[in-house]
Amino acid sequence: MSLEPPIYYSKSEFIETDTGNKVSRRATIAGPQNIILGGKTIISSSAIIRGDLRRSGPGHAVVISLGRYCLVGEGCVMRPPYKTYRGAFNYYPMKVGDHVHIGKDSVVEAATIGNHVEIGKGCVIGKFVIIKDCAKIADNTVVPANTVVPALALFAGSPAQFVEDLPESTQELVESHTKQYYMRFQPLDPARGRPT
Repeated sequence: MSLEPPIYYSKSEFIETDTGNKVSRRATIAGPQNIILGGKTIISSSAIIRGDLRRSGPGHAVVISLGRYCLVGEGCVMRPPYKTYRGAFNYYPMKVGDHVHIGKDSVVEAATIGNHVEIGKGCVIGKFVIIKDCAKIADNTVVPANTVVPALALFAGSPAQFVEDLPESTQELVESHTKQYYMRFQPLDPARGRPT
């Protein structure tokens, strides 16, 4: 049981899906048919997820997939990485694992983010970055394009640099934190001014 207080939100502001995803009506979800949310994921107010930026061609293509117990903070922008290859401009998919928290106002264009990853507030994650499992990106860090952040590593600065190894317990700590955050995220009944 969490000792931290609940985080209340207006029930009318969020849409809850069958799998427990909570998506703010104030978030911009472009191309939702190309976005997969794994379940119990929270998309905060003013977040922008660009599922409409996809490879050219017919049919649906998964552009951005988020795992379970993820948090996309307020004002975050998530868009797939792109490049010109052999004269053709194309977007490439972004895969985000389970238990990933992305802090407020961060911009993410990574290729892959592993499981149990924490990205701080105000970060810029460049195109085609790969962040391995249990890594942490400190607040206001700029991770240049094509960087590989190793597992259990803390990166900080602009440009991002290795700071220290994280403890082996990082996986359990992050998983516990993300599950508790989701449990603390409770609807507020506007008529009564208290939890529903």
